[in-house]
Amino acid sequence: MLAEALDFLAIRPDGIYLDATTGLGGHTRAIAERLTTGFVIASDRDAESLQAAKDSLGELASRVRFHHGRFSELQAALDASGVGKVDGLLADLGVSRYQLTEPERGFSLMASGPIDMRMDRSQGEPAGDIVNFWAEKALADLIYQLGEERRSRKIARAIVRARPIHTTQDLARVIEEAVPRTTRLHPATQTFMALRLAVNEEQEELDSLLAVAPNIVASGGRIVVITFMSLEDRKVKQGFQGLVRSGRAIMLTKHVVRPSEEEVRTNPPSRSAKLRAVELASF
Repeated sequence: MLAEALDFLAIRPDGIYLDATTGLGGHTRAIAERLTTGFVIASDRDAESLQAAKDSLGELASRVRFHHGRFSELQAALDASGVGKVDGLLADLGVSRYQLTEPERGFSLMASGPIDMRMDRSQGEPAGDIVNFWAEKALADLIYQLGEERRSRKIARAIVRARPIHTTQDLARVIEEAVPRTTRLHPATQTFMALRLAVNEEQEELDSLLAVAPNIVASGGRIVVITFMSLEDRKVKQGFQGLVRSGRAIMLTKHVVRPSEEEVRTNPPSRSAKLRAVELASF
């Protein structure tokens, strides 16, 4: 939803913008190309993706400031860039192409790799620790709450009985044998999602983003968030509604914005994307 995100950001050539989820740099590039005297702060918690973005954005270096950190560290990104506030913030909460296509990152259930799933491999416990050491009830609760998986208890029981599980494909196979496929969606999808959310504390980090964004975006500036899961979208919707009720923002998306049919045809993973945007009130 690149075009929609850029439209809602309403980029000014002399503005300062924050791409809070740079990934491989696609959105960052699109923003930087629309700037003249302004610049974009490119932040991401995945150091490997951030380095790939640096390499690909070389010719736009004068318009980009890079920062490695979580949502809860975005104020540090502004401080390091010598910025008080930005004119717009974009956060795309989807997993980057690099994370999904590199088996050793452990995000994909379609390729064999270690059960890792950490966006920042320098900290935290890999998902394999949860899979192999958590109690069955705790594991089932996690899969149900974060993955919204109704068959969580059956899946957790199968995982515990199959331990130790060493690779993503082994884990996917254990789950598929426990709860056979009934739709085109692989039966391990929601469990993998739950593990990823837990390992990266994504719900807590999203809370941090929604709390800090109104304080680091200038009056009249815009906040644009793209989500891919109902849990995330609910948080963003409620956070934006709270800003509107308090008089701090104007809702730009009365109804959630979804990708066009053409985009879904050319980029199938986009089908679950939802975009919401607000403009901070001018005082």
